[in-house]
Amino acid sequence: MIESLLVANRGEIARRIIRTAKRLGIRVIAVHSEADADLPFVAEADEAVLIGPPNPALSYRNTEAILAAAKSTGAQAIHPGYGFLSENAEFARTVEASGLIWVGPDADAITAMGDKINARNLMAAAGVPVAPGTTDPAADLDAAVTAGAEIGYPVMVKAAAGGGGMGMGVAVDEAALRTEYDKVRAFAERMFGDGSVLIERYFPRVRHVEVQILGLADGRVVALGERECSVQRRNQKLVEESPSPAVSPELRSRLLAAAVRAGEAVRYRNAGTVECLLDPATGEFFFLEMNTRLQVEHPVTEYVYGIDLVEEQLRVASGLAPTFDPDALSPSGHAIEMRINAEDPKRFLPGPGVVRTWVEPTGEGVRVDSGYTEGNTVTPFYDSLLAKLIVSGATRDEALDRAKAAVAAFQIEGPKNNVPFFAELLTNEEFLSGAYDTGIVSRMR
Repeated sequence: MIESLLVANRGEIARRIIRTAKRLGIRVIAVHSEADADLPFVAEADEAVLIGPPNPALSYRNTEAILAAAKSTGAQAIHPGYGFLSENAEFARTVEASGLIWVGPDADAITAMGDKINARNLMAAAGVPVAPGTTDPAADLDAAVTAGAEIGYPVMVKAAAGGGGMGMGVAVDEAALRTEYDKVRAFAERMFGDGSVLIERYFPRVRHVEVQILGLADGRVVALGERECSVQRRNQKLVEESPSPAVSPELRSRLLAAAVRAGEAVRYRNAGTVECLLDPATGEFFFLEMNTRLQVEHPVTEYVYGIDLVEEQLRVASGLAPTFDPDALSPSGHAIEMRINAEDPKRFLPGPGVVRTWVEPTGEGVRVDSGYTEGNTVTPFYDSLLAKLIVSGATRDEALDRAKAAVAAFQIEGPKNNVPFFAELLTNEEFLSGAYDTGIVSRMR
């Protein structure tokens, strides 16, 4: 097993990784910006290194500073968490070239799945269903218009190098496509340094379902069930649950088999997620993208399968066998995760500030992965995620009951937060029925 680990991240995911690493007897090094010096993850590490000012480009995305911290502290491995450098193939290569262990998939897999057009083509060749769309970037506006006519409206205009729900627009006709193409291309060039754009079929009433995969040290790829991620605002997730209320045993079998084929197509190692769009009316699903890292919503899978995904990541990176029998995976129960963000609960606009009160719910089947505590300051420099509230139960109904009680007990004062939104959602008949789709939040608003 790895003996010392540098966590190249912050907030709740840094605390989450630190917790498992310390349980395994691994010495943990945190890196932090000036803005995060007082956050819990810094105090909980065995050692902490200041790597720069609040600007992420000068701290959490500063590869030279992170590698220097690893060298100065004698770290043996680097875990990137999610976001920041987690899907940066160049960084992964540099880490390994420096003689360090990268806790994640290899750079070739990150590269292969990082470009959405290349990923679509790879998945189609592997027999994974993909939605109708372009197999090459739309080189210019005329090419985009031609593609839109061939695919049929409405279409999704998407940054090929994008991710996290960013760099996307919907066009219902040619006039809208002309506007969205220019907007998405400009955004992609600014945010990702790559203005490549793809056009694909847009499904107005669809569910977002994903599969957790794990590429083992012996070369096998296993699927650890699916997660329902359709409660979203601005194409970004707010709630995830496992198993999905929309997935039958027969559909689950097809979905998980396709996800395993996806992982095998790129010789995947470590944790990853195959995201799909599901048409609940027909049972058809289509590959959306593959996240070559640990997902924010991994705890719901941990509950249902009774495993620690961070521990499994560390075992794969160490060349060790998993803690479970890959041939006897047995899910049980139901889990729901709610992303507690520093944003107002109506328009979901960011609301940083000083945390004056922070009281986490407790009880059977309740877990809170938090990045903050009372007295901390939520700054505007990073993602608005404050904590993840995860609940589990033997059934979905039991998990929902525990979710209602936990949301009512979660007290946060200071920064704006979306806890009231979850209280509203948990009384919404569409959500409670399980028959919801990605438009549920917009219908609530």
